[in-house]
Amino acid sequence: MNSDQPDALAKTMPTPSSFRSPVEPGQRTFPPGAIPTEFLFQGNQEILISHHGEHYRLRITKNGKLILTK
Repeated sequence: MNSDQPDALAKTMPTPSSFRSPVEPGQRTFPPGAIPTEFLFQGNQEILISHHGEHYRLRITKNGKLILTK
C-alpha cells in the first residue's frame, strides 16, 4: 500500500448526503412515521381499528376525506 491510497479512497467515498434515496419529480415524500392510506386501506374504503378495547371505523368518503367514528 502506498501513502496516496487513503486520499484516493476518501475522494471516491460517498458523502452522507448522497446516501439519501433520490426522489423523482412529482413524487411525494412522507415525514418519518407517516403511513400512506394506500398501505392502510389496501384497496378498501374502510378499516376497523381497535384501541384500548374500543372499536373505531375509519373510512374514505366519496370526496376522498377521512372520517373516524366510534
